[in-house]
Amino acid sequence: MDKVDFKKMLKHLYQPSSKGFVIVDVPEMQFLKVDGRGDPGTSEDYGRAVEWLYSVSYPIKFMSKVDLGKDYGVPPLEGLWWADDMSAFAEGDRESWQWTMMIMQPDWITRDMFDAAAAKVEGKLRVPSETVRFEPFSEGLSVQIMHIGPYSEEGPTIARMHQEFIPENGLVEVGDHHEIYLGDPRRTAPENLKTVLRQAVRRL
Repeated sequence: MDKVDFKKMLKHLYQPSSKGFVIVDVPEMQFLKVDGRGDPGTSEDYGRAVEWLYSVSYPIKFMSKVDLGKDYGVPPLEGLWWADDMSAFAEGDRESWQWTMMIMQPDWITRDMFDAAAAKVEGKLRVPSETVRFEPFSEGLSVQIMHIGPYSEEGPTIARMHQEFIPENGLVEVGDHHEIYLGDPRRTAPENLKTVLRQAVRRL
């Protein structure tokens, strides 16, 4: 049984260059999602959200392998970020940050498989299964770049994306700031972390 690696299969989406911004067309995909608010470094809600996503994703992967004969590596953690006042990002007011953490699911994963996995995990984590959602997400035209280094040093690259590249190319932002985490901060030195920074856009 071949094991699908979505980071390789969708290399143009998950492995962009760190040397410059690129414009990509992101297809609609389905995700597990959990919403929350607060500093990801200290928020208990954030930690629980990530735990929930992985705790549901792995049973789904097991069902796919056993029941469908399709094996794959669980895709990386992703996050959408915003604030009621976007100056909260520039000023580092992390308590005001709002987020949707999510993990992509293969297109052959069904609602019934998700429901079964969520119900199974609900009893273990003692959290209502409706905490996590299973739904499509579509970005379409987007600008992205690979950031290598600590999360705290993303700011200048994000600023160049929004203040230089996007307007200079006749584009305008739509939707939320999107990040894809390719490294595990528990096992990877901060200077070696890889994060895809993405922003959905439309042409003027």
